[in-house]
Amino acid sequence: MTILLLALIVFAFVMIVIEDVVHVNKAKSTLFIGTLVWILAFIFPEQIIHDGNVQEKLNENLLEIATLWLFLMAAMTYVAYLNQKGLITQLVYRVLPEQITQRKLMLMMALLALLFSSLADNITASLIMLSLLASLNLEKKDLLKFATLLVFAVNSGGVALITGDVTTLMIFLAGKVEILDLFLLIPPATIGVAVLVLCLMSGSNQEFQLPRFRRPISGRDKVIGALFLLTILSTLSFSTLYQIPPLLTFLFGLSVMFLVHQMLHKKDDERPNILEYIRDIEFDTLLFFLGVLLLVGMLKELSVLDHLPELYNVLPIAMANYIVGLLSALVDNVPLTAAILKSGVVMDKAQWLGLTYATGVGGSILIIGSAAGVIAMSKMKELTFLSYMRFIHWLLVAYTSGYVCVLVAGSLFI
Repeated sequence: MTILLLALIVFAFVMIVIEDVVHVNKAKSTLFIGTLVWILAFIFPEQIIHDGNVQEKLNENLLEIATLWLFLMAAMTYVAYLNQKGLITQLVYRVLPEQITQRKLMLMMALLALLFSSLADNITASLIMLSLLASLNLEKKDLLKFATLLVFAVNSGGVALITGDVTTLMIFLAGKVEILDLFLLIPPATIGVAVLVLCLMSGSNQEFQLPRFRRPISGRDKVIGALFLLTILSTLSFSTLYQIPPLLTFLFGLSVMFLVHQMLHKKDDERPNILEYIRDIEFDTLLFFLGVLLLVGMLKELSVLDHLPELYNVLPIAMANYIVGLLSALVDNVPLTAAILKSGVVMDKAQWLGLTYATGVGGSILIIGSAAGVIAMSKMKELTFLSYMRFIHWLLVAYTSGYVCVLVAGSLFI
């Protein structure tokens, strides 16, 4: 039965890869197999779950999934409103010049991705940056380059903050690093993104004529935009100061948005219903997340990840951390990090920083290896597993460059 479940999980990931060939939406295939493996676990509990308590294991996985799902729903609702009102697009057009070369545009987009993912979590940053990218109307080949860069930059920007990446938060809460130690990851993360920019911009310096749709932004929309920014900052602050879960703060911010919007439109004869923006969410993305996380949860219950700490017995710690980062492109980085934390592997602060960077950025190597990549693939039909693979060599160069810089920073300052 274990072999059957593993075969089904592998088949599910293969279906994601060959989506363009079989023309089966990845949300449908992952949700089908993700729920099937858990149904089989209930039918054959003793053969799959060691203690036979399948319901308890499923509840644990559903709690993790619901936290991510609800957070994504809240962030997507905010972004859906701001996109429909054109607020994000207008901000971009005020930052970017009317004419710009591809190299400068790449650099500016990479910096914006780093900034957004430092202020917010990776999911929110991805939604914002993909909205910006969609508004630029680039050709397909350029769109793929920019999307690849944004996925890597978003993942890189979040590693130095406990609210930016879940694995960073896990390692911090386990007492392996301090807040000031994490700040040492900012320069290496920036260098890794800069290396990728240099790799992708080579051989082309086309001049872009960006479309101009400048129009006034209404005061009401500015208020909602300010609430979005305040929600992000509050999520960061409350999580750091009071350990309030980011989901709770973001849902509170969404509720404030609903109430403020009603107050701003209370004198209108035809008051728009802001709850309608929830319907603008692309539920394909949410269902894909649900299916993938169910599959990863089953991998965890099958103890597939329990063998991971053996790497540290046969390889130097620096090399083992580097490989764990590459593995996070195939398997969710949360259970990978949890397995290492629970294994009792002994590392100093510099080595834990290396693991923090590796698990946070290594998922960018494959499109399915991070939340940012999954969202990008769901939002852009041009971006597929295979089209993203065209840039894997440059992604490896950028990841390796950033990782080496982390090792240097750790040896010099810790």
